[in-house]
Amino acid sequence: MFLNPFRRSGDDPFALLVGMAGVKLGDRIVQIGCAHGGRLAAVAAKVGLSGRAVAIAPDEASAARAEKGARDAGVLVEIETTPTTAIPSAADAFDVALVDDTGGLLATMRAEDRVRTVREILRVLRAAGRVMVIGALPRGGLGALVTRAQSGPPFDAVPSLTAEGFRAVRKLAEREGLVFVEGIKPRETGRG
Repeated sequence: MFLNPFRRSGDDPFALLVGMAGVKLGDRIVQIGCAHGGRLAAVAAKVGLSGRAVAIAPDEASAARAEKGARDAGVLVEIETTPTTAIPSAADAFDVALVDDTGGLLATMRAEDRVRTVREILRVLRAAGRVMVIGALPRGGLGALVTRAQSGPPFDAVPSLTAEGFRAVRKLAEREGLVFVEGIKPRETGRG
């Protein structure tokens, strides 16, 4: 395990992610993909027992990471191993959808599968619900040579979210090697 000599002891490695997600007690969240189980668990811990956390794992490896992250953190997460193009939830079931694209989930999908996935996210979010895509920034310079952090190919989520009906889509931040893109489901989508 690589230790960062510049990080103060006691710092929460997921504080930025949890803050950007804006999840609160009682929220119903769904996370699509799981490149890092600790990220999922940190956000799921915020919803508490009155909320609901679901992980949609596109493969067994993602499901195993989600399960390990939840178990290590002692949080409740429902884990579904299923294609992201067919989320097994009712319409309007979630307040927040997080898409973990740090491993290249969206970037490596066929275009038609990416469209179906974004439409599924739109379907399962309540009106005025939020989607947040968390991507990895490409490492450059000395950092690219020194670390072996796994990240997928770069992907700009803004056009995909906008094209499928999300509103107020914008890049919120690029920090700590991550990029955060947010969109809001309109109150009236016209899709059903």
